[in-house]
Amino acid sequence: MRILLVEDEPDLGAAIKRTLTQQKYLVDWVLDGNDGWAYLDNKWTQYTLAIFDWMLPGISGLELCKMLRSHKSSLPVLMLTAKDRMEDKVAGLDAGADDYLVKPFGMAELLARLRALQRRSPQFQPQELTVGNLTLDYGNNMIVSQNSAGNKHEISLTNKEFQLLEYFMTHPNQIVTTEQIRNQLWEVSAEPVSNVVAAQMRLLRRKLTNCGCENIIETLHGMGYRFNFTP
Repeated sequence: MRILLVEDEPDLGAAIKRTLTQQKYLVDWVLDGNDGWAYLDNKWTQYTLAIFDWMLPGISGLELCKMLRSHKSSLPVLMLTAKDRMEDKVAGLDAGADDYLVKPFGMAELLARLRALQRRSPQFQPQELTVGNLTLDYGNNMIVSQNSAGNKHEISLTNKEFQLLEYFMTHPNQIVTTEQIRNQLWEVSAEPVSNVVAAQMRLLRRKLTNCGCENIIETLHGMGYRFNFTP
């Protein structure tokens, strides 16, 4: 799951990003509202959740919420702020924020509120994702395959392998380009490495081969990749 964090306090932003990364979220962190909107307006990147500080350089968190909702976006938003008056909370919720967290706060509460937002969101992922004879187990970071005889194979995945296979399984029988994969699975600010997707594909395919699914992801030269699934 991918989160956009817009927080201009360096220490707090770094602490939040570190905590979320430890929880297997992919986090894009920016320091001002203008950059936040540029990330949100990028058609190549799809976010699961957003965290906005209220007071930001450039566009405020409140204005970011209003802009999102004016564009008919249902992206769940958690607002962070030192403002604790009732009228401020009402203003934030009326602007389109889904929840409100007053500074200072503990990281355990932040994570709990994010989980609550995910449960209320139509984008919320279940504990498992099944396509054909493959099942992604979110709780254990593994792939489970079952053959025609009912025998099961379980293979543990790294976070990036899991994210890559999840992306393919949520886009079955579609051609996805290397650029689409890079934009969705790596932080926007990450230094581009020309062969990073190909290298990750090799690792994932090796594990898929070990569980009897060696040809499920097809390479389409000059176009990208396709996860082939026959219902």
